[in-house]
Amino acid sequence: MLLEILTAISLVLVLEGLLPFISPGGYKSAIRAMLELPENRLRIIGLSSMIAGVVLLTLVR
Repeated sequence: MLLEILTAISLVLVLEGLLPFISPGGYKSAIRAMLELPENRLRIIGLSSMIAGVVLLTLVR
């Protein structure tokens, strides 16, 4: 179980690092755009992302 959790965290870190590595300028632009969004919209985006992740995990497993 611990190995699977560490594997999942490792994959998240790799995926999170792809955009700043491939396109640092695009990453900065995305962060700037995110700073402009209201907090409620960011919460909705975060919730949608979590739901999509749970659905995808359910389908894969």
